Amino acid sequence: MFHDSGAGEPGNETWPVGDAWKTGGGATWVTGNYDPETNLVFWGVGNGNPWVAEQREGDNLYTASTIAIDATTGKIKGYFQYTPNEAWDFDEVSPPMLIDFTRGSRTIKGLVDFTRSGYLYFLERSDSKIKFIEGKPYVRQNIFKSLDPKTGRPDIDFTRKSAIGRMADFCPSWHGGKNWEPGAFNPKTRMVYVPAQENICAVMIGRIIDTPSGAKRAATTSQMYVVPGADHISEVQAWNVDTGKKVWSHNFAKSPNWGPILTTGGGLVFSGGTNDRMFRAFDASTGEVLWEFPTNSGVYAPPSSFMLDGKQYIAVVSGWGQDARSMESRINGVIQATILMFRRAA
Repeated sequence: MFHDSGAGEPGNETWPVGDAWKTGGGATWVTGNYDPETNLVFWGVGNGNPWVAEQREGDNLYTASTIAIDATTGKIKGYFQYTPNEAWDFDEVSPPMLIDFTRGSRTIKGLVDFTRSGYLYFLERSDSKIKFIEGKPYVRQNIFKSLDPKTGRPDIDFTRKSAIGRMADFCPSWHGGKNWEPGAFNPKTRMVYVPAQENICAVMIGRIIDTPSGAKRAATTSQMYVVPGADHISEVQAWNVDTGKKVWSHNFAKSPNWGPILTTGGGLVFSGGTNDRMFRAFDASTGEVLWEFPTNSGVYAPPSSFMLDGKQYIAVVSGWGQDARSMESRINGVIQATILMFRRAA
């Protein structure tokens, strides 16, 4: 758990109600990325606690953020918060990829992050501050109306934000446009590749429940649903980092995608993550499926590559579990009428 700023420290004022900062930190359950040039570690911080955001007013630094940490001293040198007062379980724990990209004639020492909120961010890293460059949705997203062009702060549609006794209907679901699973960058194609969940949304209602000790706490009732008429529910996407535009996508009609990405110097992209158990190789430039192999279970792990006796091998662990398994069971039980059910409950 990342504990937020104490009294008198920067960020403490963003937890304005009582001592909310003491119990309202965000989880940091994915290892950060290290930049040897600045000696900074860029680490992702998850959603706020408690889950119902109206119980912790304010921006709640440094939840739903990327923070830059001095690797020698542990001091926070900079941060970028994607979702102030985060309310949708958007753990932004995935560290951004350290990629230098161009905009016009300028080369930017960048951070590229496909966030759980469904937005793709191009940021600029330095030895201190993290600066916003550009942000855009990469999957269906209706929570942010727009981003401030200078700061990147979102203009949030508050009708999409649940509260105690109030239902919210939002996209993407709490599993996000992309969850913890990493993407990959190929410097030859100048593309970054990511697994994405698409057309999967959710409804959520906040409520107060009694605990075994007799205390009360905030919780939620929630349900995923697939957008009516959607022709697919996940993708592998490829984006050019210098143009900021999507180049290709491979769609999966009936499966979520939980497959971490590996890309190679030979122009391949490897990924599993779908419920058909297939492990695939895509053409890195076009997205064409060049090869696929049925493993004994779903692939939830990152692929790796190694050389032995002059031959290159690709290895991956096959095993379907945790969020992938629970999401699959929810999708199997999804009925579009669940929206109507939750509206009646509200």
